[in-house]
Amino acid sequence: MNVVTKTITLADGREISIETGKLAKQADGAVMVRMGNTMLLATVCSAQDAVPGTDFMPLTVEYKEKFASAGRFPGGFTRREGKASDYEILTARLVDRALRPLFPDDYHADTFVNVTLYSADGVDMPDALAGLAASAAIAVSDIPFNGPISEVRVARIDGEFVVNPTFAQLEKADLDIIVAATLDNIMMVEGEMNEVSEADLLNAIRTAHEAIKPHCQAQLELMEAVGKTVKREYCHEVNDEELRKDVREKTYAKTYELAKSCNTDKHSRGENFKAVREEYKATFSEEELEEKAALIDRYYHDVEKEAMRRAILDEGIRLDGRKTTEIRPIWSEVGYLPGPHGSSIFTRGETQSLCTVTLGTKQDEKIIDESLVQGKERFLLHYNFPPFSTGEARAQRGVGRREIGHGNLACRALKGMIPDNYPYVVRVVSDILESNGSSSMASVCAGTLALMDAGVQIKRPVSGIAMGLISENKGTNYAVLSDILGDEDHLGDMDFKVTGTENGITATQMDIKVDGLSYEILERALAQAREGRMHILGKIKETIAEPREDLKPHAPRIVTINVPKDMIGAIIGPGGKIIQAMQAESGASISIEEQDNCGVVEIAANNKESLDCAVRKVKAIVAVPEVGETYDAVVKSIMPYGAFVEFMPGKEGLLHISEISWARIEDMEKAGLKEGDKIDVKLLEIDKKTGKFKLSHKVLTPRPPRPAKPEAKAEEKPAE
Repeated sequence: MNVVTKTITLADGREISIETGKLAKQADGAVMVRMGNTMLLATVCSAQDAVPGTDFMPLTVEYKEKFASAGRFPGGFTRREGKASDYEILTARLVDRALRPLFPDDYHADTFVNVTLYSADGVDMPDALAGLAASAAIAVSDIPFNGPISEVRVARIDGEFVVNPTFAQLEKADLDIIVAATLDNIMMVEGEMNEVSEADLLNAIRTAHEAIKPHCQAQLELMEAVGKTVKREYCHEVNDEELRKDVREKTYAKTYELAKSCNTDKHSRGENFKAVREEYKATFSEEELEEKAALIDRYYHDVEKEAMRRAILDEGIRLDGRKTTEIRPIWSEVGYLPGPHGSSIFTRGETQSLCTVTLGTKQDEKIIDESLVQGKERFLLHYNFPPFSTGEARAQRGVGRREIGHGNLACRALKGMIPDNYPYVVRVVSDILESNGSSSMASVCAGTLALMDAGVQIKRPVSGIAMGLISENKGTNYAVLSDILGDEDHLGDMDFKVTGTENGITATQMDIKVDGLSYEILERALAQAREGRMHILGKIKETIAEPREDLKPHAPRIVTINVPKDMIGAIIGPGGKIIQAMQAESGASISIEEQDNCGVVEIAANNKESLDCAVRKVKAIVAVPEVGETYDAVVKSIMPYGAFVEFMPGKEGLLHISEISWARIEDMEKAGLKEGDKIDVKLLEIDKKTGKFKLSHKVLTPRPPRPAKPEAKAEEKPAE
């Protein structure tokens, strides 16, 4: 067994070790990455040959956290790990987006990267190590790869940047980003922040890149130590250079003219490009096309890409005729749907989001039960991308990774604007009805509009924009594009999404597809993005300037009551009997939990009558009996010496037979009381020793006049 280990020392003295040669030796590459007691196993397997006809990189990245890593049992009936959670999918996407651009363009073998958390101490965050582990596994394999890369998390805590912070440290951060990079270039950025400036974000990215460089160097040393500097030979593409040249010569001029024809219709533009390709194909016989059709399609795609890029770089003309800084036409509307608690439509060019807001109660919270994180989420944002949004004739099959990723970005953009201690659980749903670029950013804008329409008093409106890049010669000649089209994303070099308020950035996501992206270009892109965001914010404010003062009439009203901790049981009752009865009688929803050694009762109802009824019942339970007060009591039991009555929920006292009436009552049968009768009582006294309540009914009734005493007979005087 030839075990090789490399160690990376962080600036704060913590160490990361990368070990290979001990585990999973039948995989093409396998490493165990350790930081403290957090350990991740990464493996990679790649097929020797590509599936015929494959012209893309079929990469699959999976990230999995074992519950045993933290000494926990999984939930559910089977008590075993099931499908990937949203968090696991998002972490896998972070790794995938960093790795995918660095495989050779002509490498098309099925490749699987698996990263598994096997040990966790609950201190260090494993998602920040997943990219390093995946890249190291590829480094110790013979799979061709233009890396290595690594990922780190950078957080700003008390004004200082911290690399790979702990869970506890992250809670205090106002900036949280994960950055992936090679030795020389930034590849991916994702994160959220509390309205920070563009300069602060750039400084965070710089800090991350400096921390990544030692990670990459350690992987190069590891690769050399295990003798994997020479990678496998492969031939996954069969090319015809003469055909490639012929396709370009005969189609480029027409394609270039189409690229600068300023056609604003996505489908029409696509049909025009397709017509040029089909016209060229028509010069071949059917027999020739059987052999060459796939190659012609690939070569023409390259022609289309070059034409679009040259039109922008040489003449500043985009596919739809806009300037590089120009935003597509925007129109929006609020209150379009009467049923939801808030709704909006946001349309920018050929991208459209229909957004709804639902306000809920504590029972609507999302429960998080993961290996390392448990808790509840009170702000949810769900993103849906149906096939009809792009005119595709196919069925919709559940939620994919793309929907989860885009929804998470929009959620990060907006959640910081929800008021602190907001009593409602908020769910935002963005349905993309049309798509031609930047649908996640349309979701942010539509979400802002819908929240304001719902009467959610957000701190400030948020807008989002997607920036693109066309560059050549290592970035010496470039154009930054505002509000990119789908084709500009596909054929361009960068997809840089930025969201924020007028005060600063709230979330960002960036994917780089080229080497040599300078900080000068990033700075230019951020400045241009801010101009675009401010323009879009202006359009949002034209539709609705401020959140509505009140909720919609059919939205739930919520009241929160703080009660002593020892009253929680009294409100719930045996087996939930009392709280269930209150909900049934009032029609309101009531929940209670302990927070900070205090009971917090949340009452929600769709009308004032139900709300007030439930509030009265809860207050009655927690109310403290006051001597001298009058109460509406209910007879609970009859005794020979009196009746026990409930004068407050959970509060019973004896109404003594002598306190029922001013008239003398010989026995309780003559009192006329039976169980269930209602009777007014006054609390006369609370025994200091026993805590028993002395009640009286008779003092609430007029006291009859006392019978007159008989006059004394005059004493007869004795006769004189």
